[in-house]
Amino acid sequence: MKWKSLFAAVASLAALAIAAGQPKAQSGDDPGPAAYAETLKDKRVVLVPMAMGFDLAQGWAAYLKREVEGWGGVFETRDPNWATEAGAQALTELVSSDPKPDVLVVHSPDLNSYGKVLKRAQKEGIYVVLIDNPMNFPADAFIGSDWDRLGQLEAEAAVKHCADHPTKKIGLVQGDAANASSIYQYNGIMKVLKKNPDFKVVAEPFSNWDPTTSRTVTATMLQQNPDICAIIDFWDGDATGAAAAIRDAKLEGKVFLVTTGGGEMLDCNYINDGTFGAVVMTDLAGQSRDMNAIIKFLLQSGQPAGTSKTYIYTLERAWTKADLRPETCWDLKHLQASQQ
Repeated sequence: MKWKSLFAAVASLAALAIAAGQPKAQSGDDPGPAAYAETLKDKRVVLVPMAMGFDLAQGWAAYLKREVEGWGGVFETRDPNWATEAGAQALTELVSSDPKPDVLVVHSPDLNSYGKVLKRAQKEGIYVVLIDNPMNFPADAFIGSDWDRLGQLEAEAAVKHCADHPTKKIGLVQGDAANASSIYQYNGIMKVLKKNPDFKVVAEPFSNWDPTTSRTVTATMLQQNPDICAIIDFWDGDATGAAAAIRDAKLEGKVFLVTTGGGEMLDCNYINDGTFGAVVMTDLAGQSRDMNAIIKFLLQSGQPAGTSKTYIYTLERAWTKADLRPETCWDLKHLQASQQ
């Protein structure tokens, strides 16, 4: 019993010694939430897309509105409705406004048009975040696709599908000659086709992102090349016109249509019914989280506008009917309803 008592006493003394050597917990609140709230409160974030009337812009707006208002900021949008001049005017008015925005989130129509007004915005202390389309302009951050890699994914999907096709003919329906997403997408496609010299591009017209024009140029392409294996159209909204031309020519199931899109439910529906053979889809939720994160970082960083050069590229893949999952696409109506 004496040994047991002695052992218990030693153990108690050891425990007390260890406790005495430990630093005491500090009392008080975590300072982080208060500093976070104070820095972000009433900060004004404005989204200026190419237009508000398409899935990606509406998806970005829904996510950003929830997040920005959630951390105490003010969120607004401007709608150029596909007009570059209207977009430039909206940005000019925002930069001249009082109070000015703290952050501009801009979906540029081309590489250069908004350059001067965005440089002025940074001089006025406004952070500029480019979304989806790169520019020849040093934004504080770019968030979106690596369009060269995206083009490679499209071409790889077409090459894989057409590997055993006798003609190995491929057609391209480009967007326009000034938009970065169109230029870099084309470059990526050609890199893959250069590695597969048995494939031949038989036509590469521009649609100017218009489905009616896409339908017309695709119809001409099919008349001249009825044995074509695949067509890569540079945007899903545009590709509905190419799909209509394929139906008109009664070549459904014979011409593999590849495109890229926002990943809204319509993309999955078109893959499931065979309208699209493959779609390289944007991860809208992830992209929107990236936007919100970089906006909050910039606002808390204290660094002057125009001094950050950050690139955050969206992870993407080409989806086909064989690998679609229930969560692959997002539903715009459900997203908007959930924000109310």
